[in-house]
Amino acid sequence: MPTRILPAGADPDAVRSLVTLLSQLPDAEPQPPVGDSTQLVDGLARLAAESVDELPEVVVVHERIGPVPALELIREVALRFPAVGVILVTTDASPGLFAAAMDSGARGLVALPLSYEELASRVQAVAQWSTGVRRHLGHGATELLGGVGGTLVTVSGAKGGTGATLTAIQLALAAQASGRATALVDLDLQTGDIASYLDIQFRRSVADLAAITDISPRVLADAVFRHDTGLALLLAPAEGERGEEVTDRAARQIVSALRSRYEVVVVDCGAQLSGAGAVAVEMADTALLVTTPDVIAVRAAKRTVRMWDRLQIRKAEETTAVVNRHTRSAEIQPPLVQRITGTALARTAVPANFKELQGVVDAGRVHELDSRSTVKQALWALAGELGLVKAPEGAHRGGGRGAVGFRRRKE
Repeated sequence: MPTRILPAGADPDAVRSLVTLLSQLPDAEPQPPVGDSTQLVDGLARLAAESVDELPEVVVVHERIGPVPALELIREVALRFPAVGVILVTTDASPGLFAAAMDSGARGLVALPLSYEELASRVQAVAQWSTGVRRHLGHGATELLGGVGGTLVTVSGAKGGTGATLTAIQLALAAQASGRATALVDLDLQTGDIASYLDIQFRRSVADLAAITDISPRVLADAVFRHDTGLALLLAPAEGERGEEVTDRAARQIVSALRSRYEVVVVDCGAQLSGAGAVAVEMADTALLVTTPDVIAVRAAKRTVRMWDRLQIRKAEETTAVVNRHTRSAEIQPPLVQRITGTALARTAVPANFKELQGVVDAGRVHELDSRSTVKQALWALAGELGLVKAPEGAHRGGGRGAVGFRRRKE
């Protein structure tokens, strides 16, 4: 059986040379190369969704790849697709880098300039390892990979006070209530309010995971707060200055670990862009941007979208705008928000009815919001629109005007 090999690298000349050499290996079946980390992870996720057997046995990652650094990318692939063997191609074959690559989950390292014998030996060994892992797991491989890469939704505010945190909480509650294991993460690291909205006292936070290089299920469970509703909460640190401990790399590892344990992960990124929040938005299947129908908020939404695009975090058309506090009499209606921002638009608009919310917000009990509340009904309908809940058979998928939100990994 031929060995499927997926090359990945940003340098066209280097990748071309790699593909040429790979095609000369016996029983090798090189796949079309991918040019960056996002394409690689998204491509593997699509294949894994079809069948574990569709995944390549070997992925060869060139050191010149981005936007995620090679070692961090290898760690994510090893965590999300544990039956795929990864080889790092690098000019630095020092013992230090070799150890770092192995710690990240690589199964081999090949030095540049490429040697046919060395490459053939590594590919053969890694392919045999990958085949052995799949044979050992059997049908369990489907369950293993099926549980990895749960749906990731980020919720960001166009500006402070647009309702991002309430939206994130209700989306997570809707997913959990439908029977899906759900984690809610507060990455508004300095001013996060999820704990206040749910009136809980906690000891551990996302900052406690920042310095851990290998987040095991036990370590993750120790940091997570289990809410009465069943939600798994990973909260912002009580001391805002500790938010600086959560680096881009730590955030990527934390989010990947959560996706490996939960079917749905909802992340509140707040209204200010941090490195950790940028990583989450970049990784998200669906990135929501919550705005209100007023000039200031819509301008802020447009600024945010343009900034994400400039920083290569996310394109406008890959972002979904959610209009909160919507009224039919407002001069700014959802279609206008879509035209101004260039984003996709959630069909569901959230009505303006703060009187329904005031009591539970003041009490820190937003999870007890009355089911008759029009705000709750809209937010739970939004969760259904995003595919976070299991809709009853025959249920009519209604909603307001606008386009279906863009999802990066799963349709």
